[in-house]
Amino acid sequence: MPNWKEVLEEIQTEANSGNPQALDTIRRKYVTAIHNHTGRNVIAYYSGWLQGRNMNDAQVNDRDKNAFMCNIHKLDRKLGLDLIIHTPGGDLAATESIVDYLYSMFGNDIRAIVPQISMSAGTLIALSCKEIMMGKQSNLGPIDPQMGGVPCQGIIDEFQQAVSEVTANPMSAPLWQVIIGKYHPTLLNSCKHAIDWSNKLAEEWLMRNMCSRNNAMTASILSVFGDHNAQKSHARHISREACMRTGLAIVEMESDNLLQDLILTAHHAFMHTFAHAGVSKIVENHLGVAYMEVDGPRTR
Repeated sequence: MPNWKEVLEEIQTEANSGNPQALDTIRRKYVTAIHNHTGRNVIAYYSGWLQGRNMNDAQVNDRDKNAFMCNIHKLDRKLGLDLIIHTPGGDLAATESIVDYLYSMFGNDIRAIVPQISMSAGTLIALSCKEIMMGKQSNLGPIDPQMGGVPCQGIIDEFQQAVSEVTANPMSAPLWQVIIGKYHPTLLNSCKHAIDWSNKLAEEWLMRNMCSRNNAMTASILSVFGDHNAQKSHARHISREACMRTGLAIVEMESDNLLQDLILTAHHAFMHTFAHAGVSKIVENHLGVAYMEVDGPRTR
């Protein structure tokens, strides 16, 4: 299968032949090829955040529900769903709504495929699936929630440190006042609620699907993905091997060489689209139906 450079050359050849939609043509060719190989429905859920696109559009948001509704229409739901995910994450409420909708359409027969990175809320979506296909290059990320770009657990830990130090040494109060004084009302409770919400969703989805109500396995997975103190950073890239050690149902992409080639070639085609078309998000199925964010949503 073509590599990054060869996919670009294929797109350029298609464009030079007079096709004004060469990017779409080549991208859809390989998404359809994945379906032809697996016999399953395929939806690619792609974000252009790595290319510096508008993060408000590129993140998981409530508009994505419309994208999935558009993509699922006319699919044979008995074939299940292979969901190819490449996202930095986003809104927790939107994520919950999307996963609930996917369950209502396909039941538990949903497999996540991660060609490169699925972080934060994207990891939550992957955890809701029956299994996750990853390559040696693939990464998931922590699911600990953020508040204004700051980890919720970090805010709670910092406040507890302030209480401890001021109790032990009241003279340190003026120093901590500079920091704590910047907290807005209800911040600490909001952080606690966000952590509880994220972990509760992950637990419910793991117990429903991948972990088959195995409490010990679910707890093992959450101890890695939901613990900010364990991962140190929300940006942590968790490798396939580390994911497997938690007990996640990981399928090695290399176990099917043809499928691996098709997935990575499609991935390259999506990356070229983001680089050359000013697109911030694409949600596209194997029938060629696509919902794109290009200065606002449009369907093609």
